[in-house]
Amino acid sequence: MIKLIASDMDGTLLGQKLSISDENVAAIRYAEEHGVKFMIATGRNFDEATPALKEAGLVCPLIAVNGAQAFDENGKTLFTIDIQQEEARQVVKILKEQDLYFEVATTKGIFSDNRPQRLENMATFIANSMPHLTYKMAVAMAIAQLDIQDVHYVEDFEELFAHEDVKILKFIAFSPLEAAALTPARQKIDLIDDLVVTSSFPNNLEVNHRFAQKGIAVQRMAQAYDIPMEKVMTIGDNFNDISMLEVAGVSFAMGNAELAVKEVAKYETDLNTQSGVGKAIRRAVDERLS
Repeated sequence: MIKLIASDMDGTLLGQKLSISDENVAAIRYAEEHGVKFMIATGRNFDEATPALKEAGLVCPLIAVNGAQAFDENGKTLFTIDIQQEEARQVVKILKEQDLYFEVATTKGIFSDNRPQRLENMATFIANSMPHLTYKMAVAMAIAQLDIQDVHYVEDFEELFAHEDVKILKFIAFSPLEAAALTPARQKIDLIDDLVVTSSFPNNLEVNHRFAQKGIAVQRMAQAYDIPMEKVMTIGDNFNDISMLEVAGVSFAMGNAELAVKEVAKYETDLNTQSGVGKAIRRAVDERLS
């Protein structure tokens, strides 16, 4: 039987209104009552991930920024895997040359050089996640989200490299043209040693250190808890989840997952808007999947 569950957030654990449903929370509690540990593995940074968890009353370990950082249930940093300045400068140059808007996730929060573009991207994300909303409502929610997030604005990203205490964890670039605009940048970044490119939505690409992947991070956490990988369950919906689906003994793709993700996972569950995580957890516990 499984002993550890690692779940993605966006498109997975989060449903309507980007919150965690009562059904999902109840299933997590059910698993914990059966001796199963629960944790998060997300592309979000710590400050972006914790509000939804706190609202749901969940206290658990957290893998953040696609595996670039991990925290225990008390918020203590367990490890950090950052991108070195030389590689970071190359990424900035490529993304600028491709005329892509991007943001930089660091140990000091998120940095952007374009506030209106960040607001537009956040509104588009919310509108896509909650199609019942009007775009005007999505913009209002985006403004509220930006007010509580740790976002910093700079004139030039070179400012980041002047501060040795700021570690760069991830680049995330966006384009409404999706692959047509993102693929050329991805192909160039793929040639840089020590970097890996994934995505959490069709309209973005995410750049991390090659050792900052969810699969590697889940393995590190499982080892720390002395839990073999065949007793680990992972749940996800997008390309940045594939590495952790591949290494787990039990893996679930969401009903709304990308086809490539479903092909990797051993099992499939319901949509994120239908508490698919909760259904997968109860199935794994009740059927003693392994």
